[in-house]
Amino acid sequence: MRNKVRKSGDLFSPAFTRLTLYRGCITLAYQILTVTAGWHIYSLTHDVVALGLIGLAEVIPYFLLSLFAGHAVDVLPKKLIALIGCSCYVVISTLMVAMVTDAGTILPLTMWIYIAMGLAGAARSLLRPAYSAIMVRILEREQLARATAISTVVFQIALVSGPVIGGVLIAWQDVRLAYLATGVFALTGVVAMLGLKVIETPPAEKSTSVFASIREGLRFVSSTQVMLAAMALDMFAVLFGGAVGVLPAFIHQVLNGSPENLGLLRAMPAAGSVIVGLWLTRRSIDRHSGKWLMLSVAGFGVSIIGFGLSSSLTMAAIFLFLSGLFDGVSVVLRQTILQLVTPQHMQGRVTAINGLFIGSSNEIGALESGIAANLLGLVPSILFGGSMTLLVVGFAWLLAPQLRALHMRDLHRAIS
Repeated sequence: MRNKVRKSGDLFSPAFTRLTLYRGCITLAYQILTVTAGWHIYSLTHDVVALGLIGLAEVIPYFLLSLFAGHAVDVLPKKLIALIGCSCYVVISTLMVAMVTDAGTILPLTMWIYIAMGLAGAARSLLRPAYSAIMVRILEREQLARATAISTVVFQIALVSGPVIGGVLIAWQDVRLAYLATGVFALTGVVAMLGLKVIETPPAEKSTSVFASIREGLRFVSSTQVMLAAMALDMFAVLFGGAVGVLPAFIHQVLNGSPENLGLLRAMPAAGSVIVGLWLTRRSIDRHSGKWLMLSVAGFGVSIIGFGLSSSLTMAAIFLFLSGLFDGVSVVLRQTILQLVTPQHMQGRVTAINGLFIGSSNEIGALESGIAANLLGLVPSILFGGSMTLLVVGFAWLLAPQLRALHMRDLHRAIS
């Protein structure tokens, strides 16, 4: 018997509104924190290596804890896990404001920044699986496609506006105000989650050990072709299509543009994702969903090739906008497929595994783009990345017939 907070009807229920507010706030908190920490540590060290270590400090605990966090979400109250993850950002905010205000501490200020980012990585390992597990409990299955589209729009808006807010606050006052804003948004997320009612279901096997539980999740993902193929598609598309990571060099070498153009081009993919997300809130892709997923990833690869061949700012902006459109379709379809295919009692573990596939793909993809640019040249490396994305889609089309033949409407029959 399915446990739901509400029955079918208007999607904009108090429960879903609170959950969406929660996700928007934690995304804003994370984005403001990362841009502030990067600016802060570079202003202290003027060392690009120290700046690069920011990402490493955040990624390591995320990868180490993700699978254990997924297990925790499946066996402990989901709301509690979500509150713990969000509260970590409140702790980080308080810590960093205190450290900046009083420099006379045991550790150097740079070390406190790395500690804060490590804690942020640990928090992020909790937030993604908790959010996914709660979402499938407060909505009916037929609502998940539209809900995922709305959630994607909110996420993309927060993704773009977070760094802007952080930068404005740093320029207006100093890093203390930006760190404080991280805490304010995180605290708002805590309040939103506190008012959310989530009906919990007891774990199927209370005696299962942590490692046995993790192995069960890994076996489920590896044996479910639809899920494994969808995860792999997204991961390789981001790895090979990470053109955004080389945007500064592309603007300088190819477009001969000014720094202001960087902000414009970086915003284009997000703008495309927001627009297609809004469209998908009204129309879900219930038929030929697997084919549309593969075609959208292929469209993303073609857009990256078009960007690499661009000789003007306008062309580059158009192709990056198109890449966001296609990526937005693939994100909504993939997330909805994963939510519908995954049994409720495994949502935490499966989401955590998915997070290992894509959690830091942007950072790794940016690294791959940089290495490829050094070896092949800037434009050839972008063309190579787009072509590899198309090749991955071709392999998926041949090797994953279950995903290719998937209709979302067939997944609306609950798997409990």
